[in-house]
Amino acid sequence: MDVDRILDDVALNWPIYVSMPFIAAVIGYVTKRVAVEMMFRPLRFVGLAEPYLGWQGVVPRNSARMVRVSAELITSRLIDPKEITDRLDPDEVARRIQGPLLLTIDEIAREVMARYHPQLWEMLPVLAQDMIVKQVQAGSPAMVRKIMHEISTNIGDVLDVQQVAVTALERDKELLVRLIRDISRPEMAFIARCGIYFGFALGLVQTVVWALTREPLVLPIFGAAIGWFTDWLAIKLVFFPREQTKILGLIPFQGVFQRRRAEVARQYGDIVAREVMTVPNIIDGILRGPKSDRLLTTIQRIVRQTVDEQASIAKPFVAVAVGTRRFQEMKAAAADRAMVYLSDTARHAEPYAHQALDIGNTIATKMNQLSRVEYEGLLRPAFRQDEWKLIAVGAVIGALVGHLQALLLLS
Repeated sequence: MDVDRILDDVALNWPIYVSMPFIAAVIGYVTKRVAVEMMFRPLRFVGLAEPYLGWQGVVPRNSARMVRVSAELITSRLIDPKEITDRLDPDEVARRIQGPLLLTIDEIAREVMARYHPQLWEMLPVLAQDMIVKQVQAGSPAMVRKIMHEISTNIGDVLDVQQVAVTALERDKELLVRLIRDISRPEMAFIARCGIYFGFALGLVQTVVWALTREPLVLPIFGAAIGWFTDWLAIKLVFFPREQTKILGLIPFQGVFQRRRAEVARQYGDIVAREVMTVPNIIDGILRGPKSDRLLTTIQRIVRQTVDEQASIAKPFVAVAVGTRRFQEMKAAAADRAMVYLSDTARHAEPYAHQALDIGNTIATKMNQLSRVEYEGLLRPAFRQDEWKLIAVGAVIGALVGHLQALLLLS
């Protein structure tokens, strides 16, 4: 080894040698930023022949699997439907929707009577019509309490909570991307920063090897190594170690995502409460979900009972005038119409329900009770399946930049 030649070369070309670790740091940073963006963009496949010649963000491409994972976590570990519905006070719900409910009952009663026996309804004096309507309206608070009791007692029979979560996440692919990206923003920034530090360290080694060999292949090989290794190590350090350990027995260290557990729990709970398990989505899941037919049967029974109880004055007259069978049809029609109006009527209690259900804080509390592995599953699926592709892209970019660097140095 000609030490004098090496020292002369370093002295002559010192700007090049000084720049090498910094260029390596840039390679590390750029490859990390590319990896992060490839996680989430583009939302839809861009290329020539799907899925081979082109790219779609890892999260959007695996949205179906990640929706199932997220929905399973939310519904099996974070939200107990019975627990949250028990927080609703039926009397308070009835009070909150009283005004819209009375108007709805007025409209339903007049609509059903006019439909099933228009001549009879038109013959009745306005006072008599109002008396029938008000008599039915008088039972509305009790009817609401009964419906709320039935829903709360048999929540598993009328609401598929997992389907509510799946529907919300599938309806808006950007929502899933935003959910993962928002809770992992510090982790993504950490990955990019790691590229700078690790890249600079490897760049120092690269500089020494280049000085000793002046071999053109050194730069693209080190560029690929920097891109590959820094991507791999940065992703690992997001999650590991799961438990806090001490480096050299002195410096405390833990995976970034594990260390931010309390913050992530609060953030995740807020997003799910605001955009996934919302009061409108839950109401829609109850009224239009796969188990809504059971609720319809329950509401039909309660509405019929309410009509029988509250229309006692007019019931004999109406039954004689329209016939017992037609009177039963009228009650069934009233129940059907009640289902149509129920969604809009129930939403008047949304501010109260949102506060009472307290889904965001419930999720945050439950998340802090998860095991380390279960908590890791919140974000890990976003990386696991296509992690190697992100690392490979980092290696390719690093090799290309290293090759370009070699051409510039040797030109």
